[in-house]
Amino acid sequence: WKGGLLARRKPKIGRPPRDAAENGAPVRERILNAAAAHFSANGFPGARIDGICQAADVSPRMIYHYYGDKSGLYVAVLESMLAELRAEELKLRDDDATTALDGLLNMFDFIYGHFGRRPDLVKILAGENLMQAQFLKSSVATPLVASPVLDHIKTLLAKGKKDGTIVAEVDPLHLYAMMVALCYFHRSNGYTFTQIFKVDVLANDWQRNHQHVARRMVRAFLTDAD
Repeated sequence: WKGGLLARRKPKIGRPPRDAAENGAPVRERILNAAAAHFSANGFPGARIDGICQAADVSPRMIYHYYGDKSGLYVAVLESMLAELRAEELKLRDDDATTALDGLLNMFDFIYGHFGRRPDLVKILAGENLMQAQFLKSSVATPLVASPVLDHIKTLLAKGKKDGTIVAEVDPLHLYAMMVALCYFHRSNGYTFTQIFKVDVLANDWQRNHQHVARRMVRAFLTDAD
């Protein structure tokens, strides 16, 4: 999966043999991790292949070998990070939630925690939005991975109607967008908020308090009819 769409592209200097590609998995993982850090810190325009190579302890030839070029590597990073988020979200299907409401709140808690653990994802998504999803548009894999999450939310909403724990009428994508916004916005704007309001909104205590407040908002919305 890590290569996503890029794995099906023809690299500029040729694809490695099958056994070499399989043995190269740790190398590709190092490249992706180093690239994620560099793209997060510098954005796509500021990231440099030589810096990524130094951090991953590989030659530039290896990056072009597996990912084609800098753009291909960037799309691979986007696909990998979003695939990780989606895969973990879908594991929540098998959680021990007793009601549909609990299931949706568990999803919110996971999303909140994931963005907290992956500040690089927050930065890369912010940068990609500034570029109007220029690179994500080339990814076939990401939309395919995203759709099961909405199906899961739809299932939970329908279940909540039946068990009486959810009364709100809401589209699954609207609900997901709302949950992500409550988990993401104060982090993507954390530095400016901190300067404007003179409160460190990126501090652990503030983050925990905000999770509690935002979770109450989600619960209140789902359980209170319009």
